[in-house]
Amino acid sequence: MRRLSSFAPLAAVLAFSAAPAMAEPALISVSLGPDLQDRTEELGAREVQEQADRLAELVGRALAREGEFDGARIELVLTDLRPNRPTFQQMADRPGLDGHRSRSIGGAAIEGRITTSDGRVVPVRYDWFSSSLADVRGLNTWSDADRAYRRLAVNLADGRYVTR
Repeated sequence: MRRLSSFAPLAAVLAFSAAPAMAEPALISVSLGPDLQDRTEELGAREVQEQADRLAELVGRALAREGEFDGARIELVLTDLRPNRPTFQQMADRPGLDGHRSRSIGGAAIEGRITTSDGRVVPVRYDWFSSSLADVRGLNTWSDADRAYRRLAVNLADGRYVTR
């Protein structure tokens, strides 16, 4: 009897390793549209790249919860990006800007496509910008852009691909 009880942990490990593998998560790539590439020097290359990475992160997180796009390839293009406050590059280029008191209407526009694991191609389009300074709620430079990313991620997870 003692001999059989020593095999119990081994049996548990083998049982879990024999379970079916999890589906491959969606592959998400974010590139910059031509107009945004032209503005990258003005906004700061590092900050623009951080925003592209943030978009991929939020979309990936939202889709991982749903699992609808397991094995899909999601290609997003950040076509427009506007900060709510001056970026570090803008403040370096114009020393008179006040990074704390300067506010503007921000947001982001995203286009792209989803190629599902079965080969179906679905277009993606979303944009969100504050309509007035009264709508600007966040304190950081990219509050409205982040709001646009989150809303796109929720829309994709809910099956809404083209809006506005």
